Amino acid sequence: MPEKYLSVSGRTQTKKIIEKSKFITTSCHVEGEEEARAFIAEISKEYSDATHNCYAYIADDKGNFLRFSDDGEPQGTAGMPMLEVLKSKDLRQTAVVVTRYFGGIKLGAGGLLRAYSGCASENLEEAQKVQYEPCAELEITVSYSSVDAVLRYLQEKKADILNTMYLNDAIFTVAVKKSGEEEFSSSLVNLLNGKVKIKRLKEYFFPFKV
Repeated sequence: MPEKYLSVSGRTQTKKIIEKSKFITTSCHVEGEEEARAFIAEISKEYSDATHNCYAYIADDKGNFLRFSDDGEPQGTAGMPMLEVLKSKDLRQTAVVVTRYFGGIKLGAGGLLRAYSGCASENLEEAQKVQYEPCAELEITVSYSSVDAVLRYLQEKKADILNTMYLNDAIFTVAVKKSGEEEFSSSLVNLLNGKVKIKRLKEYFFPFKV
C-alpha cells in the first residue's frame, strides 16, 4: 500500500449541454474492481435509454487496476480521454461515467474527445477530494470543563471526530494523521495542563479532506 494517495469522497454528478447533446457525468469513490463495475452497472441501468454510457476507472490504491470503455463512440474518443483525466489528477479508487443523450449534431472525433475529457475534468474538479494516509485513532478523555477547549483544538488541528460520548467525563474518538500524532498529543496535554487522558486505539488508512 502506498504511503498516501488521492481519491474522491462519495458521489458527484454534473450536467452539461454540448451542441444539443446532453452529457451527465457521475463520479464515485470505489474500492476495487467489483465496486467499480457495480457502480457502472447502476448508472448504465439508470440511464439505459441514453445513447452512450462511457466510463473509466482506476480501482485500486496503486493505479494498476484501470479500465475504460467508449460504449459505442468512435474508438479512443471517450473512455481513454476520461482515463487520462483520472491519471492527470493522480486519482485512485475513483470511477467516472459520462452519459450522453445524442442531440442530433455530430461532434467529430476531436469534438468528442474534448467533450468527454472536459466533462470528466469539470466533474472531478467539483468533487470533494480526500487524501488517504495512515492515521492514528485516539481516545481523548477530559472533564466537562475542558470540552469547549478540546473542540476548538480539534477544529484548529482539523482532526476528524469519529465519536463522542458524554459519561462521567467527555470522551472523544478522533482520527489524526500519524505523521502529526506526537505533536498533536503533546500540544493537547500542554493546552490542558496535563488534565487529559489520551489512549491510542489503532492505526489504519483514513480519508482526510484535502
